[in-house]
Amino acid sequence: MTGRAEHDTRTPGRLAALLTGITAEAIGAADGFAGGVYLRSSTPGLLRLAVLSGLPGPLFRPWWRLHVDRRFPVADAYRLGVQVVLPDATETMRRYPQFAAGLPFQFGSVYVPVVGGSTVYGVLTLLRPSTSDATTVLPDRDRMAQLAEDLGAALRSLEDADGSPVTWDDEPLCVRPPAARPPAAPVGRFAWDPATDVVTADNRLRALLGVAPGESADTPQALADAVAAADSHQVLAALRETAAGRPPPLPLHVRAVDGTHRLLELWTPHDTSVPLGTHPGMHPVRGIVLDPHAGSAADKAADLLPEGVFCLDRLGLIVYANPRAAEILGRPRSELLGRILWEAVPWMDRPSYEDHLREALLAPHPVHCHVVRPLQDEEKSLADPHGGDWFSLSVYPGPDTLTCKLVPADRMQDPSPEPAPRPGADAPADAPLADGSPAAVTSMAPLYRPIILAIALTEAVTAHQVSAVVMQELLPAFGGRRLAIYLLQDRHLYLAWESGFPKGFLAPFDGVGLDTRLPGVETLTTGRPLFFESMHQLTAAYPGIPLDATEGARAFLPLIASGRPVGSCILGFDRPRDFSTEERTVLTALAGLIAHAMEKAHRYDTEAALARGLQQALLPRRLSGHPRVETVGRYLAGTQGMDVGGDWYDVVESGDGLALVIGDVQGHGVQAAATMGQLRSAVRAFALGDHPPDEVLSGTNRLLIDLDPGLFASCCYIRLDPLTGLARVARAGHPPPILRFPDGRTHVLDIPGGVVLGVDAHAQYPVTELQLEPGAILALYTDGLVERPGVDIDEGITALRVALARAGSPAARPGGRSLAAVADRLTAKARHVADRPDDIALLLTARRPVSGRHR
Repeated sequence: MTGRAEHDTRTPGRLAALLTGITAEAIGAADGFAGGVYLRSSTPGLLRLAVLSGLPGPLFRPWWRLHVDRRFPVADAYRLGVQVVLPDATETMRRYPQFAAGLPFQFGSVYVPVVGGSTVYGVLTLLRPSTSDATTVLPDRDRMAQLAEDLGAALRSLEDADGSPVTWDDEPLCVRPPAARPPAAPVGRFAWDPATDVVTADNRLRALLGVAPGESADTPQALADAVAAADSHQVLAALRETAAGRPPPLPLHVRAVDGTHRLLELWTPHDTSVPLGTHPGMHPVRGIVLDPHAGSAADKAADLLPEGVFCLDRLGLIVYANPRAAEILGRPRSELLGRILWEAVPWMDRPSYEDHLREALLAPHPVHCHVVRPLQDEEKSLADPHGGDWFSLSVYPGPDTLTCKLVPADRMQDPSPEPAPRPGADAPADAPLADGSPAAVTSMAPLYRPIILAIALTEAVTAHQVSAVVMQELLPAFGGRRLAIYLLQDRHLYLAWESGFPKGFLAPFDGVGLDTRLPGVETLTTGRPLFFESMHQLTAAYPGIPLDATEGARAFLPLIASGRPVGSCILGFDRPRDFSTEERTVLTALAGLIAHAMEKAHRYDTEAALARGLQQALLPRRLSGHPRVETVGRYLAGTQGMDVGGDWYDVVESGDGLALVIGDVQGHGVQAAATMGQLRSAVRAFALGDHPPDEVLSGTNRLLIDLDPGLFASCCYIRLDPLTGLARVARAGHPPPILRFPDGRTHVLDIPGGVVLGVDAHAQYPVTELQLEPGAILALYTDGLVERPGVDIDEGITALRVALARAGSPAARPGGRSLAAVADRLTAKARHVADRPDDIALLLTARRPVSGRHR
């Protein structure tokens, strides 16, 4: 294993053993077939896959790195600190369409944040069979939650002991999950205790190695000689590395005395917190020896089949191949067994085949496709790259292995009764045509990135969000490191987003006119993308152009939507590179998606500016007061989607008392803000007339129905007598108030209420009386302060109640926080949330003691 946290040679091994052990426990305990752990990296905002169990790492490379602000289940679990449970593909598509577009297969998944103390280290993930009953996943979630808690505590101990953050910056460790059943091939197990230097082998291993019961194989040297006489030094080195916590990549290929291959797998037990005393930093080692050549009776029967049959384990390793499969794959069996499929058979290393293998690994049903074995003659192969022998490949998933069957395409029997599709009809990409000839093999892989980018762009509504999506989705797909987006305004290009360029480098290009000879300008004015495979090409085409690097490639893409110029996009690469025809086509198409999203963002910005101005004009600039009462209000606009909503608060003089009001109009934008203004005016009019709370809400309800804006609103109205502290409350579908008593106790008030305003013209709103003592605080709030994705709102209300209890009373004791400070404390966490889906309103009211002065 490559080192992490290089400051302590023991830490990498302990970390790897800990992560692989927890992952294995999660898969075994929660009915999963694969799992892993994402950890934070040394790059802010970036999560890396540290361990992947049960799936081949190379097939899932696009998911090795994730930004924490992406709309992916792993990112949500990490960023929000919540469990994410996706029981089936339908729920996955509904909640995370970008993730589902990349892996459109039938499986369920669970994601649990790994927290130690106040630190979120990463996310424990589990992939499991799909189920339509979400309740069946709950026990798995609970078991995973306990394992994640154990892992968080262990990571915190590692961090405290070492004094440096636990992070992961390398490729993931790919390991096997716990076997659902014993392997078919002969396998033996052993254990080595470095403290005593004793090896203990089971009888199966002794039989496999040909060691008689009285003979010795109880030392590392004896074991290495018996397992692989030709590679005993390699076995000994692997044992020592594993004991030090750095197991080699699995499996380890070694040769027996007769030259045949054997597979050796080594690991350390999960609990490595206490190294053995006589060997500091050394841990017990467990291992298995597998001989893939000595098959079972079933394997020998399969050897006689006329079809090609071979088996893969869950990491893509070939564990069996019959003679016909070796003939079709074009490799001797000795060169297939124990090797990764796409390494042993290079012509199967194609994106379309990877798609099908991913599906077989994740979905429960068989997968059928066509594969073509290239022509053996190199000249013929170059002349006809699509030529060769076609075969039907069927992959049958199993708990531990995939069984694959290869049949010549001209002898394939369609397992379905449906007639073959006509050429040109809607047929599977790899299906044979009606005349029996196979169709060209195509892959969905090149489509994933446009699909994911398109879905992500539909959720981005500001220019900033569109640019962030491009940076997160487009750059990683093509290996880019730099991004700049310019938008057109008044025949000049203005910089809207930049990432990766040296500080200040792009400043001279901000605001350039369309008559300037620059590639970013000319790509827009001509409508043609410009690709430069090196800086030398760029300077040759544009002599004297300032450069930000001595090497690298650049792509300049025009942003044109519906024939109208929007701007230009620049992609930068650290090294020279070619741009294939397919890449140029895809990038040009993606530029059109970006342009349409930017055009939509411009319309949004115009409407949002209008709505912000309207809302600021409608919110109260000053709250009515009373010598015995202090009030403080806070409003936070949403930062995700349309960032202006219909939340409002107000304090109105009502007779000899005060009316405390908070409300929330459904929806966002200009209409929501306008409706909010109408409701606020109506409530103020009723309050100034000193109407009872139930009449205020009933009258406002009828007004909203008469206006018929197509929106409804929640509201809480309280009429407070400052002298006696008597408060009369009416509620219309709004979250309940929270009361903090002078002694610090807090209570969520159970106040009966009516339906939201704007639904039922005859709705009734009962009135409840409560007492506000001197020194107490009454908190009114909108749901944006207490709602979180995937979390019940009652949990959010409870969290707010606890925060109010800890905030301190401003009037109950000397030195207490001011009411404004309490309001700031309650909204501090929300202010730092990057993507608030809803706006937030908060109104605090404190009644001063009779003899107290305002603090």
